[in-house]
Amino acid sequence: MSELLPADARDIVVKACDPALFAGCDVIFSGLDASVAGDIERAFFEANFAVFSNAKNYRMAPNVPLCVPVVNTDHYALIAGQRAAMGLTKGFIVTNSNCSTSGLVVPLKALQDKFGPLKRVVVTTLQAISGAGYPGVASLDILDNIVPLISGEEPKIEEEVLKILGGINASASACAPLTDLRVSATCNRVPVVDGHTECANVEFAGTPPSIDEIKQCLREYTCEAQSLGCYSAPAQVIHVTEDEDRPQPRLDRNAGEGMSVTVGRIRPCPVFHVKFTLLVHNTVLGAAGASILNAEYAAKKGLL
Repeated sequence: MSELLPADARDIVVKACDPALFAGCDVIFSGLDASVAGDIERAFFEANFAVFSNAKNYRMAPNVPLCVPVVNTDHYALIAGQRAAMGLTKGFIVTNSNCSTSGLVVPLKALQDKFGPLKRVVVTTLQAISGAGYPGVASLDILDNIVPLISGEEPKIEEEVLKILGGINASASACAPLTDLRVSATCNRVPVVDGHTECANVEFAGTPPSIDEIKQCLREYTCEAQSLGCYSAPAQVIHVTEDEDRPQPRLDRNAGEGMSVTVGRIRPCPVFHVKFTLLVHNTVLGAAGASILNAEYAAKKGLL
């Protein structure tokens, strides 16, 4: 935390995670550790609450939307099936993605929508220490250092991208992850407080667009949350920078109040088709901000 707890929140009594104690709530936000999130989130779901989760437990469940709210809100079509299966009228679970996944899928979605299927993506992440939670990485491990391992992070990215960029089946009962796209991730922890930087190389399945066409596509990308007027939706989903040395965490992580992704160094790749560097605020679009915008979208669609 960089600020004191707000006065209007300071005296709120912390309650046990028991659905019976939250009868007056419409929405449940879960930022619980994965070791306890699964049972607690399911209990609230089964008690007919709308649950928006930042935990990993249900991200890959076939009937649960894994939603980056500026990318794949069409996956909310799964909610009707969740409710029907449990005999619920209001309850559902929506998860947001891993923090590093959230930044990567935004430009990938724009490129896929405009130019057709992608064939291969290789990404190397430089991830901020805030992504490790509190108390985080020991200072003697990260100061003057880079740690070339974030346990479990690489398979999360490689699996989540396929689900987010995929569709849903004909009966709207399960997700249909992409099967032809291959994603390879290498993840590193770096001595930056906030903001994940990612270096991506992308190959298109078909004829590749020009660099200028790619830049235009990213600049023009919009999402449904914007058109619905969701409060937290950024005015510009993707900020394209022409500065040779951008994006940088200190300069660009707060773009769009932390809800935008900044993409720069867009250039031809001699191995694939294009390579670029992106930056996402890992605790905003990559975490709490995504859950809030997911809930705003659900409210606009009459799901709450």
